[in-house]
Amino acid sequence: MPAEGIRYIPKKEVLSFEEIERIVRLLASMGISKVRLTGGEPFVRNDLMNLIRTMVEIPGIRDLHLTTNGVLTAPHIPELKRLGIASVNLSLDTLDRERFKAITLRDEFDNTMKTLDLLLGHEIPVKINAVVMEGKNIDDILPLVALTKHKNISVRFIEEMPFNGGSHNPVLHWNYNKILNHIREAYPSISKVLDEPNSTAYHYKISGHEGSIGIIAAFSRTFCGTCNRIRVTAQGTLKTCLYDEGVLDIKQLLRSGASDEMIREKLLHAFSSRAVDGFEAERKRTVDHPVNESMSTIGG
Repeated sequence: MPAEGIRYIPKKEVLSFEEIERIVRLLASMGISKVRLTGGEPFVRNDLMNLIRTMVEIPGIRDLHLTTNGVLTAPHIPELKRLGIASVNLSLDTLDRERFKAITLRDEFDNTMKTLDLLLGHEIPVKINAVVMEGKNIDDILPLVALTKHKNISVRFIEEMPFNGGSHNPVLHWNYNKILNHIREAYPSISKVLDEPNSTAYHYKISGHEGSIGIIAAFSRTFCGTCNRIRVTAQGTLKTCLYDEGVLDIKQLLRSGASDEMIREKLLHAFSSRAVDGFEAERKRTVDHPVNESMSTIGG
């Protein structure tokens, strides 16, 4: 995020908690059982915990997950544990205080690390998400791997994606293979383990380490054939792929008085028409909407 902050869109353009709840109830009735609240940063929404309390009670939703930067999360961890949150993904690109400040443009390292410690202390499953960025945090790859030695956490390294709000056609030097080989040079005992169905990460274990390693080939898009994710942005746009420009305006349907059955039909059509992979989704984008928006508007 820019140091000076961002221009927030008018509140009326953002889905209300009631609208989010209706969407989730509809999806649950269609067979969706796992939901993740991401962002941006979910805790910038006032009373987020009220939404979480509601969502864990929705019939059919078995697992509610959360992705956070950890800055505002710590005070809510005891209740998240009581509510049975399935896991928390913590965005943490570096373990160095100065690099953290340089990358995030915020001096919030202590708050993020406090959140990590509290999550582990409350035995909430934790995954660390670290985007590998050349010239910014390459020196942090091995220290992050070292966290798995005595901590039961999954450290996941993510290829940098072109969602940076700038120009397109980037060149990726630190791809999946280079990240893995870099780790293998320091930890020759690293070995592949079984990935869960529809996983977007390739998982590994290092002999003698309590935790695990994951690598997400987000730029290379090698997992597209098994990805079953769908996303709804804060403004109510359905995305069946991170690389598409949005395939359905759910907010407009909700606010125009569409029935649940009509919305279900629109959703099913969108799901059945999804692109084969991220490359096709990118090709289908219009000239006016290249892949250059910020990840803060899309969600992970």
